[in-house]
Amino acid sequence: MSSTPAIHITGDEAADRVLAEDPFALVVGMMLDQQYPMEHAFRGPAKVLERFGTLDPARIAAADPEEFASVCATPPAIHRFPGSMAARLQELAALVQERYDGHAERLWTEATSGKDLLKRVQALPGFGKQKAQIFVALLAKQLDVRPEGWEQAVGDYALEGYRSVADVVDGDSLQKVRDFKKAAKAAAKAKTAG
Repeated sequence: MSSTPAIHITGDEAADRVLAEDPFALVVGMMLDQQYPMEHAFRGPAKVLERFGTLDPARIAAADPEEFASVCATPPAIHRFPGSMAARLQELAALVQERYDGHAERLWTEATSGKDLLKRVQALPGFGKQKAQIFVALLAKQLDVRPEGWEQAVGDYALEGYRSVADVVDGDSLQKVRDFKKAAKAAAKAKTAG
């Protein structure tokens, strides 16, 4: 039996197992991580798997958009904006199918450097520079995917501490990341107000 790296982001053992065992699930969880609590976003792939029966990118990309949106909106929904996220998920699945033959892990196993990996992740729908940096940091810190130059590519997200979902390994670290984000938001708000 191969040892699958343990991921503990969601607070739900079954949802975390899906993230650990399916590279596409991890990419989907990261995509959903916006304007939504991170542990709920990363539970999204398990909900899709349970309701749709598969996380196969080809099947998701080929699904009827209205039916797939309905699957994603069924309470508890995969996101607070289930319709737009369902469409983005199908777009992501289509890209992974087209560029990587449905194998999301090829995003990182074929990357030639940290810079290349960051560029590949930024090409995904819903991944701006910051989200791509966080995902590359998550791959490095939790899956030991560390192409040369990954630290430079992700900037401060490579540092020790509790800056992002890349640093979440249990409930305690989840709270520390929340506190960090709250403090950073307050500091940014104070700076613009001053």
